This record gives sequence, C-alpha cells and structure tokens, in this order.
Amino acid sequence: MGKYSLAGAIGVAAILASGSAMAGKDLDAIKARGALICGIGSGTAGFMLQDSQGKWTGLDVDVCRAVAAAIFGDAEKVKYVPLTSQQRFTAVQSGEVDILSNNTTATLQRDTALGLDFTAVTYYDGQGFLVNKKLGVKSAKELNGATVCVAPGTTTELNLADYFRANKMTFKPVVIEKVEEVRAAFFSGRCDVYTNDSSSLYSTRAANVPPPATADDFIILPEIISKEPLAPAVRHGDNQFADIVRWSQYAMLEAEEYGIDSKNVDEMQKSDNPSIKRILGVTPGMGKALGVDEKWVYNIIKQVGNYGESFERNVGKNTPLKIERGLNALWSKGGLQYAEPIR
Repeated sequence: MGKYSLAGAIGVAAILASGSAMAGKDLDAIKARGALICGIGSGTAGFMLQDSQGKWTGLDVDVCRAVAAAIFGDAEKVKYVPLTSQQRFTAVQSGEVDILSNNTTATLQRDTALGLDFTAVTYYDGQGFLVNKKLGVKSAKELNGATVCVAPGTTTELNLADYFRANKMTFKPVVIEKVEEVRAAFFSGRCDVYTNDSSSLYSTRAANVPPPATADDFIILPEIISKEPLAPAVRHGDNQFADIVRWSQYAMLEAEEYGIDSKNVDEMQKSDNPSIKRILGVTPGMGKALGVDEKWVYNIIKQVGNYGESFERNVGKNTPLKIERGLNALWSKGGLQYAEPIR
C-alpha cells in the first residue's frame, strides 16, 4: 500500500460518487450499433470454429460472448469477422473490429507500437512442433536441416529462427499466410514440421488430419520453446471498453473460484457469502463502477459459463483436443489463472 493521502482519498470518493464509468467512443459506437464486432481467426478447433449451422464456437469466441453479455445482457449480440495473422492488427487499428480474440500473443511491441491494449490472458500457451511419427524424431533437437511450415507476421516465425540459431541448427522455412493452407502443406508432405502455439497444434491434430491418416500418426514434440500468453486486444483510447473486456474475463475466473457456474448461478444468488453477493450484483455497486448492468456477471455466467466450463466444453479432456488445464488451471490448483478481485 502506498502513502495515504487525504486529498487522494477525497478524489477517489468524488469519482465513486459521480456514478458510472465515463463511456468512450468505442463503447458508444458498440452500443449504438447494438452488437460487438469480434475479430477471430479463420478456424481453429476448440478456439474459434464454425459448426455446420454457421455458428461460431470456441474458447476465444466465448470471450466475445461474455463481453456482449456484460454490455447488452445478451451473449449472442456479436458479429464475427475471420482474420488472417497478417490482417488482424490492421483490422482492430482501423476500427473494422472492436476486439481481437484470436489466439494473439501479448508482447511489448504489439502493446505499444501497434497501439493495442491487451486485457487478461485467456490461455497460457507456448510454441511447439508437430511431426509425423514416420519422421522418427523424438525431440526438437533432432530437427537440424528440417523443412518447417510456419505462418508469416507471427511471434511463431521469430521464435522458430531464434530457436534454431540458438541450437546451431539450420532449417528451411515454408511460409504460408492462411492457416488452412499451412496445414494442407504440412499434411501433403511439403514440410517435415509444422510449428505453432501448442494449442493450435492440438487443434490441428484433432480436427484437420486428412484420411486415411489419423491423429495417432502425428506427435507433438516435448519441447516448448516460448512463452505465448494469448489475450484479447482492443484499441488504445477507450479505457472503459478495455475495462469491460478485462473484467468480463475476470468474472469467469472469479465465478469458477467461488463455485458459481451456469447451472447453479440462480441458486447462488441466495448465498449469504458477501463476495458472491457482490459478484452477482445482489449487493449493487460493481456494475455501476464498470458502467454496465448490476447483473453483468450473472448474465455472463448464465449464458456463457465460468472459465472452467468454457475450457472443458471447448478444449478439455472430453473434447477431441484433450488438453489438460496445466498452466490454465486456477492459481489455487497449481495454475496461473488468477483474477483480480471483484470488489
């Protein structure tokens, strides 16, 4: 805690007394439009993928649904815009989309030079390597001279070069922009290795292997060569909108921590726990501070679920991806997911 200042305390009290947070131009535009425009990837099973009815589902999609639930009380008020890795930053800078939620790594350069604000980390990831078992390779250290499929304009491309250089190995890159074309090149044998965030490799192995091959014909090597904290990004300039995105994510984590889920959220409104009453808006104040309805967290959890529900539904052990919680477990269960408190 810093030095106590009476003037500072009076200033904070005045801000709190003045009512809800001040709306910025991005939030005003979203409200006037009646829908959130969410920039996502072109298709990664478990994270962002259209089903047979054209409905987008996935862990990254749930972030946008949660934000819409907080702003409008309706998780379906979202328009999705698929973007390639090359298009994504221009799309958010130009105002084509309100938010990026597409497995984008938060880095210093992107946070500053690109004029973005990253909110909370949705998924702690790291870069890995996918190979065909027939290659006979058990470690990334055995990839000297390999041909590697990689997408351009990504942290993946830079990490790849750094890793091979650091390990005094050479490689031949096959650089292709569209993710479906990268995968096709790898499975057709144009390259020995496909490198990407491990989450994307699990998705590729689970959902994109062309027959007669199966997922069991491919392995993800044990080495993780980078830190890839994947987070939604918004434009600099509208702090309130950034706050709503960040706290919508924290709400999903905080709900999981307190055992609040989509099935019991109605019953939980009757809880005597002061923290739960505050989170669910039974005790008012948090919605006003954020500039949204007091039932914002209730709406998120009722319509989207808590973080654990979203994780298990989209990428967890009972899905084709079979991803363990690992680093994405709650802090209280050995993971890194830790929400700032709603109070």
